[in-house]
Amino acid sequence: MKLSELLKNVEVLNILGKDDIEITGVNIDSRRIEDGHLFIAIPGTQTDGHKFIPKAIEQGAAAVLCEYFPNKREPGVTYIAVASTEDEVGKVATAFYGDPSRKLKLVGVTGTNGKTTIATLLYNMFRKFGHKCGLLSTVCNYIEDKAIPADHTTPDPIELNHLLAQMVEAGCEYAFMECSSHAIAQKRIGGLTFAGGIFTNLTRDHLDYHGTFENYRNAKKAFFDGLPKEAFAITNADDKNGAVMVQNCKAQIKTYSTRTMADFKAKLIECHFEGMYLDINGKEVGVQFIGKFNVSNLLAVYGAAVMLGKAPEDILVILSTLKSVSGRLEPIHAPEGYTAIVDYAHTPDALENVLNAIHEVLDGKGKVITVCGAGGNRDKGKRPLMAQEAVKQSDRVIITSDNPRFEEPQDIINDMLAGLDQKQMKKVISIVDRREAIRTACMMAEKGDVILIAGKGHEDYQEIQGVKHHFDDKEVVREIFNIK
Repeated sequence: MKLSELLKNVEVLNILGKDDIEITGVNIDSRRIEDGHLFIAIPGTQTDGHKFIPKAIEQGAAAVLCEYFPNKREPGVTYIAVASTEDEVGKVATAFYGDPSRKLKLVGVTGTNGKTTIATLLYNMFRKFGHKCGLLSTVCNYIEDKAIPADHTTPDPIELNHLLAQMVEAGCEYAFMECSSHAIAQKRIGGLTFAGGIFTNLTRDHLDYHGTFENYRNAKKAFFDGLPKEAFAITNADDKNGAVMVQNCKAQIKTYSTRTMADFKAKLIECHFEGMYLDINGKEVGVQFIGKFNVSNLLAVYGAAVMLGKAPEDILVILSTLKSVSGRLEPIHAPEGYTAIVDYAHTPDALENVLNAIHEVLDGKGKVITVCGAGGNRDKGKRPLMAQEAVKQSDRVIITSDNPRFEEPQDIINDMLAGLDQKQMKKVISIVDRREAIRTACMMAEKGDVILIAGKGHEDYQEIQGVKHHFDDKEVVREIFNIK
């Protein structure tokens, strides 16, 4: 593709060199540059891409998109200056890959909790409807049934457009995607065209990056501000931020609720560990999920399917066949008669929701033992809040290591314990080794009890000092239970 074509929607401040050269690829990582590529230098949070311009040219870059020209410029290389490479990278990637999001019905899901569940269930539902679909999620990316490992909740704009282009090539009609606050703030979804957006909820998370809750909320809101008028926006009327999300939205706005009047309404009729009976817009349906928060998730899925043109009766039939996403309230039954539940809950609100769901089913008939930790190099403010939430709704709590990253696990545990008073501490022990913490919880459990193992869910690793070591909560539980 000609460089001039790539730049057609880009606000260029200055250009040095020819714009009629052929560009064979685009990248923000200098290590991936090949002959004829365009290198885009982005000032990141960890390092400045402008430092790697010489490396990119050495690798064969034919052109460089940057915010300022380097002092030393190589002959034969075209340099393009823009006000913000972060703002323009999405436009370049979209142009290079042929604007794939316009050739799909792309639905984005944003919020603190529920993104993975909703996006994955929509992907599974529309495949059951007979459509070819793509999925971009925290757990894994899929092009039809081809799995592509996910390193981030939302990939960078170039990888994202590449994946969407592959979906188009594979004949996909729909794509469902998690949109993280980081991705929205960093313009990773810039240049994409969405057919619809879904807001789940908003609670404290990622304040290590956003700084304030208001910044975090505004990042989510920016997604809805950018939806075109032809799209739909479905927002959670039960969340106080639901109305804020869509106050400047041009799309067709719909609401969902389990508590108040809304376009899509649900009521929990009955709940047990194998599933729930719900009333959705006046029709009863049995589903293979538990927890009131999952009622909201399923309602968002139902609403999106309606907005995408499916008949309500057909949606409910398929909804009844769908199963829980990996590592989301996933039960494993011990031969001794107690149950371990593995869940990704890693915020105070998510922990509260999962423990509420467990108590809804137990109804006072059994103890709850919670194993949880907190991630390193992330928002420290939520650590004592998570410990408090675990203690409030558990009979025993074991505080352990999650992904310590570059922090000392014991320091993270101490931050969590700092939120507890002497009375609360009587319920709590701490065990740094996560495997031993899970084993200890199993030794404490008796018939009818539930062990919640929270924080990692689908993850199959522990990240320690920058190295990912294989660790899967579900594998550990099955080993202890001696089941396959």
